[in-house]
Formats: sequence, C-alpha cells, structure tokens
Amino acid sequence: MSDDGLGLSASVAIALGGMIGGGIFSILGLVATIAGPRTWLAFVLAGVVAACAGYSYNKLNAVSDPNGGSVTYVQRFSRNTTLAGMVGWTLLFGYVGSMAMYAYAFGSFTVELAGVHAVFGVPTRPAVSALSVVGFVALNLLGARASGTTENVLVGAKLLILLAVGGWGAYYGATTGGLAFGIDGLGGVDPLVAAAVSFVAFQGWQLLFYDRDSIRDPDQTIPRAVYAAIAVAVLVYVLVAVVTTTLLTPAQILEFKHVALAKAAEPFMGSAGYAVVSAAALVSTGSAINATLFSSAHFAKGMIDENLLPDRVGDTGADGAPERTLVLLGIVTVAFTVYGSLDGITSFASLAFIAVFGVMSALALTQHADDRVSALPPLLGTLGCATFAPLMFYHLATREPNVFGAVVLTALAVFVVEVTYFERAELVRVASAVEDGIEDGFDSYRRRR
Repeated sequence: MSDDGLGLSASVAIALGGMIGGGIFSILGLVATIAGPRTWLAFVLAGVVAACAGYSYNKLNAVSDPNGGSVTYVQRFSRNTTLAGMVGWTLLFGYVGSMAMYAYAFGSFTVELAGVHAVFGVPTRPAVSALSVVGFVALNLLGARASGTTENVLVGAKLLILLAVGGWGAYYGATTGGLAFGIDGLGGVDPLVAAAVSFVAFQGWQLLFYDRDSIRDPDQTIPRAVYAAIAVAVLVYVLVAVVTTTLLTPAQILEFKHVALAKAAEPFMGSAGYAVVSAAALVSTGSAINATLFSSAHFAKGMIDENLLPDRVGDTGADGAPERTLVLLGIVTVAFTVYGSLDGITSFASLAFIAVFGVMSALALTQHADDRVSALPPLLGTLGCATFAPLMFYHLATREPNVFGAVVLTALAVFVVEVTYFERAELVRVASAVEDGIEDGFDSYRRRR
C-alpha cells in the first residue's frame, strides 16, 4: 500500500458519510414518534448492535484470506454460494432502500422550504424525490462525482452544523425548562422497536471494506475508523434526539416528522435555524444518494463478476460503474421513493441491514475458537439483530398494518426472486423430473388400457 492512501480521518469521513450524511435527517422524526423522549436510548441500542456487527466484520476480515466484504465472508466461511448471493442481493436492496429514504427526505425538505406541496392537486414530494434520483444517476453516468477531499469537507460541514444546532439547542432546552430524557419510563419495548427502525442510519461504515486498496495501512486503519465513526454517529444522534424531543411536543413530532430536526431548531434560532438545517439536509441527503448510488453500482459490478448477478445487469468490463447498473438501480429507487411511505421504505431498508449484519455476526461467532475473535461482541450482534427483526414486524403489524403488508410482500418478493435465481438449476432439474414422472405415469396408464 502506498503512503498516499487514505488515512484515519479520511476513512472516518467515508464511514460517517453514509450515516451522518443522510440517516439522521431522514429518520429522526420517525424514530421519535415511536420512542418519544427515549429516542436517544433507541440510537444507543442500535449503535451498540452496529458496533458489534462492526467488530464481526473486522474479525472476519482478520481471519479471512482473501480480505473482502459480506459476500466474500459468507463464501469463505459457509462454503454456500446461494447464501452468499442472497446476502449480496439483500445488501443491494438495502442500499436501494437507503437511497429511496434519502430521496424521500430530500423531497420533503425541498417541498417544505419552497412551500409548494402540490401543483394542480398533484403532490410535489414524489416528483422532487424522483427527479433527485434521476439527476444523480445522470451525474454518475457522466462520471461527475465529488472528489474525496470534497466529500470530506461536506461531511465535516454537516457534522459541525449538527453539533452546533444540537449544542445550542441543548443549552436552550436546559435553561428554559430542562432536557427530556424519559428516565422515569425506561421500561417497555418502544426504544427497542425504535432502534430496529433506525438501524438503517448505522450503515455505511461497511463500505470501507470495499475500499481497502485506497486506504493506507488498512488492517489498522479500517477497524479504528469503523469504531470511531459509529461512536461519533451515536453521540450526534443522541444529542439531536434529546434536543428534538425536548423542544417539540409529541403532536408536533407526529405532524412534522419528515422535517422534525429543522422544526426543532426554530424555537432558539427562528426561521434562520429552519432554513440552515433544511439546507444542510438537502446537501446531506443529496450527497448520500450520490455516494450510495456509486458504491452500490460498484458492489453490483463485483457481484456480476462473481456470477451472483445476471450479466444483463451490467458490463463488468466497463471503466467505473456500469451504465446499465446505474440505470437499473435508479429505476428501482424511483419506484420505492415514489410509491412507498417513509415508514415502509425505512423499515424495509433497516430490515435488510438487520438481516445482513446478523448473518455477519453469526459467522464471526463461529470463529470464536480463533484467539483473535472474542465471542461476546458477535453474540450480542447476533442476538440484537435476532431481536430487532421480530420487534419491527410486531410494531408494523399492530400500528402500521398497511406498511406491514407492503414490507412483508416486498421482502417475500425479494426472497422468492433470490431463491429462484440461485437455485434455478435445481428447480429446472426438479421440474424436469416431475415432467418425466407425469409422462411415465401416462405411458403406464395407456399400456394398462
């Protein structure tokens, strides 16, 4: 590895880009409607499980040869190509869900800032969200991406804005009536449910494992960057969660959940605070769409090269991200963000990452006999993900039945497509055997007649 690779600070910025970059602006209000003043606790719980998954990735990488990511680890330790492919597809759909969530937030903040919620009776949010995805697909097709330095500056600026708003808001709340932590009601499952829903806000750090060749001393830098990025994200999320649930009533959070953080800035910063946070949200969600689109297209390219995706999805010989892959990812993302609700999109994306991170934690747990792998973090990661998934389904089934139906049908459709693709040879063999059996039966019947 050359000395001019990415160092620790740049690697942390990359990892934070997918979390701080779009997650908090997209899901804060949604999580707060579930957990109320205990929203901070939901973020802590999700962060702990994400950190355990990060530990699992790091240890799988340490004992794996060659190094890689989710799909490589599954192939290496399970020897099951079907499972590896299904994990890859699930992760890819998780990225699509994340982009749809970012686009939804981008459209919501744009519409609120412009004050134009409908044109000729047609809601403008879906159109703005769709156009944002189309625009970033076009930029990637043209090869126009922000440089690494620009991405680092953007992440730093967004982080400073959130810390400034959170710090000012915390001071304002503490001096005008006290901060709300919900300490008197720590029982119940609402924080756990909210943690499950918020899990998508803790993805992004795993992209570092696909950028090993760009990172200086990756065996040392990547683990430190993963842990540092998750810790910083938790601290920022806790800060803005406490401020938001202190300064907004539950009714206001429910009404403004798509733009809750911007509304929370109004009591102490006025309309300027709303405008600053909204502008930061537009930059954050926009850059998150762009970065995730680029990374997921390259991830898909690697899967095509490993015969885990059909060749028709993209050209692996193309320089950079394959054009067809970018377009297909854009089309699916537009469909999600236009026709899905924020609750449904967020839940589906979180579910995808819960599944993948749970599998990675379980794989790391199988390696605990290796002196380099402690059993406790992978065990906590596995149990955490195994707890989050049913709690999310229970929450959706009891409180959001329409969203529950949409998420379940989407997840089942993805599962059926994955199984059909990876087991197509076996399915053809079974179908052929059944057909031969039917023909033999008819021939036997005719001979008896």
